[in-house]
Amino acid sequence: MSKMIDHELSPEKVKKMSDYELELLSYEIRDFLIENISKTGGHLASNLGVVELTIAIHRVFDMPRDKVIWDVGHQAYVHKILTGRANQFDSLRKTDGLSGFPKRSESIYDCYDSGHSSSSISAAYGMATARDLHGENYEVLAVIGDGALTGGMAYEALNNAGASETKMIVILNDNQMSISKNTGCITKHLSKLRTSKGYLNFKKKLKTTLKNIPNVGESIYKGAENLRDSLKYALVDGGAIFEELGFTYLGPINGNHLAETIEALQLAKRAEGPVLVHMTTQKGKGYRSAELHPQEFHGISPCDETANNPLEKWYSEVLGDTLCELAAQDHHIAAISAAMVHGTGLSEFSKRFPERMFDVGIAEEHAVAFAAGLALAGYKPVVAIYSTFLQRAYDQIMIDVCMQNLPVVFAVDRAGNVGNDGETHHGIFDLSYLSSMPNMTVLAPADEREFREMISYALSLNKPCAIRYPRSKASTIQALQGSFNGRSRILLQGCDGVIIAAGKMTKTALSVSASLKKQGIEIGVINAGIIKPLDAELLLAAAEKTKKVITIEDHVITGGLGASVSLLFTDHFKNGETMPQLLRIGWPDRFIEHGNIEDLFDRYSLSEERITERICEFIEK
Repeated sequence: MSKMIDHELSPEKVKKMSDYELELLSYEIRDFLIENISKTGGHLASNLGVVELTIAIHRVFDMPRDKVIWDVGHQAYVHKILTGRANQFDSLRKTDGLSGFPKRSESIYDCYDSGHSSSSISAAYGMATARDLHGENYEVLAVIGDGALTGGMAYEALNNAGASETKMIVILNDNQMSISKNTGCITKHLSKLRTSKGYLNFKKKLKTTLKNIPNVGESIYKGAENLRDSLKYALVDGGAIFEELGFTYLGPINGNHLAETIEALQLAKRAEGPVLVHMTTQKGKGYRSAELHPQEFHGISPCDETANNPLEKWYSEVLGDTLCELAAQDHHIAAISAAMVHGTGLSEFSKRFPERMFDVGIAEEHAVAFAAGLALAGYKPVVAIYSTFLQRAYDQIMIDVCMQNLPVVFAVDRAGNVGNDGETHHGIFDLSYLSSMPNMTVLAPADEREFREMISYALSLNKPCAIRYPRSKASTIQALQGSFNGRSRILLQGCDGVIIAAGKMTKTALSVSASLKKQGIEIGVINAGIIKPLDAELLLAAAEKTKKVITIEDHVITGGLGASVSLLFTDHFKNGETMPQLLRIGWPDRFIEHGNIEDLFDRYSLSEERITERICEFIEK
């Protein structure tokens, strides 16, 4: 650990440092981040870009009395270093270690658990309002990236907060990036503001000149605000949208220049009412590779991490390859991403079919309703969104797509437990809400070939369909014979019971069956590739044969595959018929913490060894 960075580093110490020491600290923090994140993995580029900004926040404001809410929260590593957690960075994102996001249970300096985009302004306004109602006096800040301003919730909050007189500070971290490069008119507007040097120089000269007039300078300056606003619109083409929304606008400020950033935050602190400080920063600053390729260095894996099989493709790659093949033959296929073109494997599609690739920004609700419009006009949209982010578009999936029974395919990436990113990113709730929607078909591929076949099948249905798949390699399962045709498949026969599994858990089920066979227990395996509607005929026949059924899923028990099978049995076995015994194995009804995937699966009895033990006990009873 460096000379200035230690476990006792605190905002109080930062306040006492000289300007030279603060500059030195910024260099040491960057070295610290690069060295540690390369070992543990995590969000690198976003944190390198906010070093000076974070130092300035802790220099100017009084934490934890003052409150700072980090939008998304993936850029809060520097905040953690400055609040005494540097010595925990070797455990970053590991089981029982330091979280990659702000967590109230981790530190008194974290006032809001975040992980998703565009919510910080709403939360900050709520906190500031409560402060005023209590008659208290402290500052509330929301640090939001320009990528998050593509999310509609941010504007709902700006509209509401700007109409009030509530004092709060919004810091816009403008690095022209979310994960993919930002798109849309707000990005163009920010570009104009970034280059409006005339407006900035005018404000500075006006303030300095008028306030230097003895006795009357302050009054003249206040009286000149209307003139300032008039000239602002002449100097900034299109006007500053934030002042129209009721915020005092300061900027743009070079957020990587420590002195300028501190001065701007001091001005914001003295101002009344809602204030927005526009900071321009460079994502990946201080690390050449991250500066040149911020998208690739947004989140990195440990340098010593090796793939199990370099010939196997990630599921997201398979999606991109398959869509390219199908789109070359069918000109009605389009792809939609919510600021995740690279992450969802659609980069090649965007190059080959740019007119049919739509990146709508971090706006999942809009993405789904937009897809509904495309579908009504004759296109076959594929909406690729991470499972945990698709939750934000629940209403649009239900009403805009399912109610109208439109041919929209949802590529539900990162379904299941994703490990190190934790509670806000585990995709373990999608079956619960997707399966409850009328007209929806839900699929889960067990390997690469089945995934390719499911994509073609989904596009042929002419109705809503969701395909959920994990963040993992799409390995090949030899036992999965034949082609997917909308039915479940029996992979193994067994007289003592049968496992019904879907997706990645199909491979686990086969391994568990092999382990049980060594103990003299014959367990069959069914790959339930189609989860809604269930293949009732096949599943009921297997259940009647063995009378002992086990469901395994990478999903919460509530509303998942096991719940659907249980309902199927309840509806079918009536009038005194003996219902099969059912063991449901999945994640408990709670939010699962971050950690290594292997650790979490073992901790919650979802590893092969623990499942084998549970089934053995179930069969013996």
